[in-house]
Amino acid sequence: MPDRKDDMSIAPLADRPSAEAPDAETESPELEPLPAWVFPPKAGFSAEDLDRLRGIPPHTELIDGTLVFVSPQTNFHMSMLFLLESELRRAVPADLRVRREMTVTLGRRQRPEPDILVVHTEAVQGLKQTTYQPDDVVLAVEVVSAESEIRDRERKPVLYAQAGITHFWRIEEKDDRPVAYVYELDPATRTYALTGIHHDRLKVSVPFDVDIDLTEIDDL
Repeated sequence: MPDRKDDMSIAPLADRPSAEAPDAETESPELEPLPAWVFPPKAGFSAEDLDRLRGIPPHTELIDGTLVFVSPQTNFHMSMLFLLESELRRAVPADLRVRREMTVTLGRRQRPEPDILVVHTEAVQGLKQTTYQPDDVVLAVEVVSAESEIRDRERKPVLYAQAGITHFWRIEEKDDRPVAYVYELDPATRTYALTGIHHDRLKVSVPFDVDIDLTEIDDL
């Protein structure tokens, strides 16, 4: 008579216990439906879609019909925003207002979000307002991050200039220090001309008198 070991060796596979048999319920969980913004329309998203799409991450921009999401920000970026916003609020005349991280609708497929905006006071239309128009904007400022470098250096300045925004600043970190690149629009060509590169101190007279000690970022 064969022993128990022999019995197990010839038992049909289907009769053998298996510790690896998958649980059908845990193997096929019910998946959540994907949000609408995962699937862009053929012509790309429109500026109005940013107000309609549910569940998109905060501070999503629209550039060339494509949604652009914000990456986690560095201490440099956030400290620079705080410094610029504080100093600009002190410097702006009564007919201008400073806004942080609000979009500008430049066209049907273009709705970028500058880090800082200076807009005409009459352009502020209430607490539920979500965007501004190019004619509302006196100054647009971008603080460059590693992931936004190409957009902030190349694509966004072109869009702002073509839309007629007169003043544009780009702030970058170089050797752990802030550097401000200041541009003014050439209305004949609708392109920006570099008017100055500022290291420790950003002092300009247009679009209004501003004098910012950039080294104060060390104290924030």
